[in-house]
Amino acid sequence: MSEEDKRLDEETGQYTTGHKYDGIEELNTPLPKWWLWTFYATIVWGIGYTIAYPAWPMVSGATAGMLGYSSRAEVAKDIEDHEAQNAALVSELVAADIAAVEPGSDLHRYAVARGGAVFRAQCSQCHGSGAAGVQAAGYPNLLDNAWLWGGTVEEIAYTVQHGIRNETDPDARWSEMPAFGELLTSEEIASLVAHVQALPSGGAGGDAETLYLDNCSACHGEQGEGIPELGAPNLADAIWLYGGDEETLTETITYSRFGVMPAWGQRLSDADVRAVSLYVHALGGGE
Repeated sequence: MSEEDKRLDEETGQYTTGHKYDGIEELNTPLPKWWLWTFYATIVWGIGYTIAYPAWPMVSGATAGMLGYSSRAEVAKDIEDHEAQNAALVSELVAADIAAVEPGSDLHRYAVARGGAVFRAQCSQCHGSGAAGVQAAGYPNLLDNAWLWGGTVEEIAYTVQHGIRNETDPDARWSEMPAFGELLTSEEIASLVAHVQALPSGGAGGDAETLYLDNCSACHGEQGEGIPELGAPNLADAIWLYGGDEETLTETITYSRFGVMPAWGQRLSDADVRAVSLYVHALGGGE
């Protein structure tokens, strides 16, 4: 706008900006001094903050700031203080006979609280935040008494420590079910499915039972009761790791299953392994 477009508004005593729209003019009213000085102060404060504290992003980090403050260092200090406060309990937990830790004791309460934090951070992605598992994906429910490898606290600790069917720990739990689709006909597999579904009530009998005894009983037991030492599940309790419907059982028998659990002893401290084992055992499903 040119200077000619601006004029002094007689009513307010302020000049207009020269903007006009639909007969309406805009006044060029100066900002209050207090507002301007506050604005200038925030600019000065912002510049000072970026000098004093980490602020400007660089290629591999950020400027450190003149005061040397680090949020990471602050968190590390909090963790160090927390560990120092619980050092005696941690030492006691690592040295204790895990099966002899008395429920309700200070050590047990500490272990369960610590184990719950470990579980939520490391285990809940597969077993669920409530430890109920995810059947469709083959992640077992840890709240019931159906344990593939045993549910005593020592057995749970071994499973957590070494994992299942992984290639990183030579002491991992290991079992492998044959893919019977390479050994049996589709009709025979259908008969096995019918027999397995009928196991809670005694089985289907006849040729289906013979097929089961010849091919499956060595691992799952003659009555389908399972053998925990082999990681072979109970087939007669109506608790299924992947599902017990006809389609799912047909897929399981035809192609087999091969779930893998990491060896958490390679990632967690001894105290964390023991704590999460006691936590899982305390959920109610431990033997």
